[in-house]
Amino acid sequence: MAKVKMFTSAYCPYCSRAKSLLERRGVVDLEEIYVDGQPGLRSQMTQLTGRTSVPQIFIGDTHVGGCDDLHALDGRGGLMPLLQA
Repeated sequence: MAKVKMFTSAYCPYCSRAKSLLERRGVVDLEEIYVDGQPGLRSQMTQLTGRTSVPQIFIGDTHVGGCDDLHALDGRGGLMPLLQA
């Protein structure tokens, strides 16, 4: 299974929702990078993604986007192939 990395924040309902979907799809090794109170990490996330909101999800080297993007990818049938790549 591909490595999954998620820039996240504590108490973020969208982060929890994204994590739940990933777990339902079999992801057991999720690297969570908490950006709360970490301006350097948030800046790094913004530079990598062009976005300032969390979550920001990477599957392998592919930036999937946020929670809604992840759910849309799953709805199109694209999440599992990306995870299994």
